[in-house]
Amino acid sequence: MTVHRHPRLRQFARVLFVAFLGLVAILLIRYARSVDWSQVAAAIAGYRASTLLAAASLTLLSYLIYCGYDLAARAYSGHALSTRRVMAIAFTSYAFSLNIGALVGGAGFRYRLYSHSGLSTSKISRIIAFTVATNWLGYLVLAGCVFASGIVVPPMGWEVGAAGLRWFGWLMLAIAVAYLVACRLSHGRVFHVGRHHFRFPSLRLALLQVVLAVTNWSIMAAIVYVLMPEQASYPSVLGVLLLAAVASAIAHIPAGIGVLEAVFAVLLHALPQAQLLAALLTYRAFYYLAPLLLAIALYALFEARGKKPRAD
Repeated sequence: MTVHRHPRLRQFARVLFVAFLGLVAILLIRYARSVDWSQVAAAIAGYRASTLLAAASLTLLSYLIYCGYDLAARAYSGHALSTRRVMAIAFTSYAFSLNIGALVGGAGFRYRLYSHSGLSTSKISRIIAFTVATNWLGYLVLAGCVFASGIVVPPMGWEVGAAGLRWFGWLMLAIAVAYLVACRLSHGRVFHVGRHHFRFPSLRLALLQVVLAVTNWSIMAAIVYVLMPEQASYPSVLGVLLLAAVASAIAHIPAGIGVLEAVFAVLLHALPQAQLLAALLTYRAFYYLAPLLLAIALYALFEARGKKPRAD
């Protein structure tokens, strides 16, 4: 029975995935037809220099915090690479991850760059696991608080509903608390799952994970907020961004192209649509495209310098 069930489940999952992408495509087409693109261009051209400087500064701060993920992972994995090299690897990996996907960008580039820096596969795996856990642990805490508080109100017709979203927020907080409790009680114990083994970080390191990631998700929302029209509120932008992150992760579309815009268009439909789209396009330019150009140069520099001898 199991042999026949798994292929059917996979096929059903593919159907749901294609249906989801189709729904996103329909929303995007309808949205694009309703947009006055000349007004979008005018809104982008009308940004004050101070607004663009604020967005650029917040983007830089966010990527520095991304580098903090890998620096904390250095303490967890126990390697001794320099801070400058770790930050360069982290920046390059996150820029590629945001633009081409976590599997190739986040994991693939980390394996490539850390192995070129002399680390073993086991330590690189610990770094990747720690940084991924950091990002989503902070998401669970922040999104759990936002959703449980009722700040985000789903549009009419959503099956989850406002009450369901609040309960989902409490569930997310419970998962985050369970992780922290496991870190407190495990005391460095190594757990074995098949041929794999892992250990939880210390509670102190886990709390650092929460602080780093919660701050980073908050800053990402702040970048979008400073580019939004005056009618927008930061809590609503934060809540919509957190929902869009889940939708983008489910869609597996590089950089969440189209998904981010569709979610914002639906949930913030009361805002002027031309200014809303201008804010999201400018956000993409600052947070995705500009770091990617620098990351390409850094990666070329890594490759030009060649592979270092084993450091562990």
